[in-house]
Amino acid sequence: MLKGILVLDCTGRPGWLAGRLLADLGADVAKIENPDAEIHTSDWRALNVSKRLMRLDLTGGAGQRELDRLAASADILLATFTPGTREAALFHHDRLRAVNPRLIVVAITPFGLTGPKAGWIASDLELMAASGAMSLAGEPDGTPLRVSAPQSYSWAGAQAAVGALTALAARSRTGRGQCVDVSAQAATLIAISHAPAFVDVDGTTPTRAGAFMTGRSVKGARFRVFWPCRDGFVNFILYGGVAGRRTNTQLIAWMRESGAPLGALAQIDFSKWDPTLATQGEVDALEAPITAFFSSITKRQFLEEAHRREMLGYPVSTVADIATDPQLAARGFWQDVAAADGGLERHCGCFAIVGGERPPLASRNDAQVEAPRAAEVT
Repeated sequence: MLKGILVLDCTGRPGWLAGRLLADLGADVAKIENPDAEIHTSDWRALNVSKRLMRLDLTGGAGQRELDRLAASADILLATFTPGTREAALFHHDRLRAVNPRLIVVAITPFGLTGPKAGWIASDLELMAASGAMSLAGEPDGTPLRVSAPQSYSWAGAQAAVGALTALAARSRTGRGQCVDVSAQAATLIAISHAPAFVDVDGTTPTRAGAFMTGRSVKGARFRVFWPCRDGFVNFILYGGVAGRRTNTQLIAWMRESGAPLGALAQIDFSKWDPTLATQGEVDALEAPITAFFSSITKRQFLEEAHRREMLGYPVSTVADIATDPQLAARGFWQDVAAADGGLERHCGCFAIVGGERPPLASRNDAQVEAPRAAEVT
């Protein structure tokens, strides 16, 4: 899809995914790293696969001139930096526009290029907190939590790739490049985009609820979302509406056929039940027999039966589950590429199948490979 597009990836950890996504779509991505940069960590290898590695010291004049030489014929330049620093001046859009008016500069910073926090630095911890995501993660009586693996970087990288593609489409009409200003804080806000609606609609602010969901009942009842089963957890919730009524009815039928006690479920007509009016006592009574039933089945049993009965719900997959998932295997998602030690490494493949085929990964990131010369880019 992006064959012939040259991308200069000058990002640190918050921007690696952006270049990886563009490489997956066929762009020729040159990963520019300092001569002493560590490139053998697992996350570096995973997020920079299919990119060409170019060692370049951007602190010196020679390196900066080489960057400009490459930028003169590049299509997209991805960069992470702190506004107001020497790096910011190097990657400033006005400076690079003089080098190449068609260049799209994607600047990924913690809080954006403008505003009172533009010059602030932040790690994933600060970004998860500043975006509000941590306010919804954790137990009600506990402290805010962040997911152990960085999440804000993925949100920022994904939005940077979308911004780059949007600017590329605009350039096809105008012939001009532009600056794409990506705030990692703003990008991470998408993760909780549902929450502000509660403030507008009923004047309540969502809070941490652990394994439960709040905001569905005007009477303040919370509903369980994650349920223990024999070999892990399943995701399920008592819904309303057409889809919820079918799911709830099918669950009761499944439990009855299995000989499981129905308790309060036996008294409910789910064709008329409205979860928005349920009290906590009513919800607890309905969930008690479901808790006992789910604890007696496996994730695989839940998946197969939910699929057969067209129910909403899904097992909570572990990394091991994902690695052996038959759906991913059938679609050829995993790809093995050559590793630095001469062996093979298994990587996540391109996220999309294009023209009936999944674009192959290129094993180019464990050795020093010079980026394409400007004259070679078409």
